[in-house]
Amino acid sequence: MTDYRYLIVGGGMVADAAARGVRELDTDGTIGVLSEDVDRPYARPALSKKLWTDPDFSWDEKVDLHTEETGAEFLLGTRVVSIDRATKTVTTADGATHGYEQLLIATGGKPRGLPGLEPSDRVLDYRSAADYRRLRTLADAGVHVVVVGGGYIGTEIAAGVVQTGARVTLVDPDEVVGGAMFPDDLARAFQQRFVDHGVELRTGRRVTEGSQTADGVTLTLDDGSEVEADAVVVGLGIEPVTGLAADAGLTVDDGIVVSSTLVTDDPAVFAAGDVARYPDRILGTRRVEHVDNAQQQGRQAGRNLADADETYDHTPMYYSNVFDMGYEAVGTVSADLRTVEDWQDPTVTGVVYYLDDDDTVRGVLLWNVSDKTDEARKVLAEANAITPDMLPGRITA
Repeated sequence: MTDYRYLIVGGGMVADAAARGVRELDTDGTIGVLSEDVDRPYARPALSKKLWTDPDFSWDEKVDLHTEETGAEFLLGTRVVSIDRATKTVTTADGATHGYEQLLIATGGKPRGLPGLEPSDRVLDYRSAADYRRLRTLADAGVHVVVVGGGYIGTEIAAGVVQTGARVTLVDPDEVVGGAMFPDDLARAFQQRFVDHGVELRTGRRVTEGSQTADGVTLTLDDGSEVEADAVVVGLGIEPVTGLAADAGLTVDDGIVVSSTLVTDDPAVFAAGDVARYPDRILGTRRVEHVDNAQQQGRQAGRNLADADETYDHTPMYYSNVFDMGYEAVGTVSADLRTVEDWQDPTVTGVVYYLDDDDTVRGVLLWNVSDKTDEARKVLAEANAITPDMLPGRITA
């Protein structure tokens, strides 16, 4: 059995940030990272963003997070199958046991799949660097790639791959790409960028079944039509991986439930990142699947593993870059909410505020507006005192 002062289950960006957070307070305590991935922690957003669009974007300099600088010991390609809180040990699929004094669960999420299609060299759920390397090989060969899902990952991958010269089809259940998030005019302008760049759109459609051979993949859509492709990228979101925590008797409710200091029911067990359901000081209890949260919450979890006992009080932002468009957002951005739009240049530069039925701001979208997320957080924090007529001009580019 190998013992660690600090043990992290999961090897993503949370693990990197947590190891660095530990080192801010404890320069000597042993850190172990058990990861199913075959790569050390890396900047996951690059997999769907700059690696596709910037030929000078270096893996070693820009993507690999070099977590080894913390002195952490990595056990890659390692799956944890159980946590024993009584003995403070975890057991891996190969039967090895590792002890801990403080444990961080950062297991992230499992991608939602497509009916009849298991992940393979041609069906990618696109969560790892290995998925990127495989898709890059296919895209550079100019094959036909079908992307299923019009959310963050789907739109970014469709945009990135088509710019390599490959043929791309985007299957999106929304009638307009971006229609679940953006006001209608903005969604239509967003969609038009895909059309302009040659992406074939199958909007308002869902995949009902699929099959694959060594040579390709066939998807059947809900209108009975078929789409044949060399590869399929599935971008339908994730489900938090909570099984380990639940089996260990920890409270789970759409994520592992943690306190404001990111601790679970067990004072020696913490959770952070995609898998953690935590109390946000502005927006209430939530679970966030974006990089800003992974970095900031991971760092705070690491500090708290090392006995800082500090509240996680950061309200995270999220962002996306697609073709020549970039947006950042804080809070809930959903077409189900009413909006107040404040454009300097319609659908090009401006701010969209999302309000609930009580006219309270619940989300802020910054469209091609940079470095204003702190102002967006301030609007959300003061939302009860802000009426809709006070919103125009409140945040400017």
